[in-house]
Amino acid sequence: MTMDYLKPLPTLTESNRPFWVAAHDERLCMQRCMSCQHVRFPISHVCPRCLSYQFEWHELSGRGVIYSYIVYHQVYNQAFKLDVPYNVAMIQLEEGPRMYSNIIGVPNSVPKVGDAVEVAFERVTSEIALPRFRLAKAHGRTADSHQTSSMDAS
Repeated sequence: MTMDYLKPLPTLTESNRPFWVAAHDERLCMQRCMSCQHVRFPISHVCPRCLSYQFEWHELSGRGVIYSYIVYHQVYNQAFKLDVPYNVAMIQLEEGPRMYSNIIGVPNSVPKVGDAVEVAFERVTSEIALPRFRLAKAHGRTADSHQTSSMDAS
């Protein structure tokens, strides 16, 4: 557990606290509308599908696919200076919502749009665990099975 995490951290609020408490417990939970069952993210007070204010927190499978993927080679925020190059992926979760995260465990050249992924939590403070994603074991291109070549060394 890194207590001197220097990157931006979420501010816990009454609205987002259940998400971060679940993440701390290594569970991916999002709001589900009690009227139409729509699972939504980001967090909101009203369902974007049916406009209901009634929701519950629902644990998701943590599985999805890479919907979009980019590797940053420039420093846009000094907090990420030592991470360059780093990736940002939009994950399409099985339950419907999309969320931004990072793909971990493989070189940046390995993940591709459409690859299956599974959530993996990175504890960065005593209160915060960030949801990251790994290539799914069933996909066949995990960190264990990838052979790094000279082209992947970036």
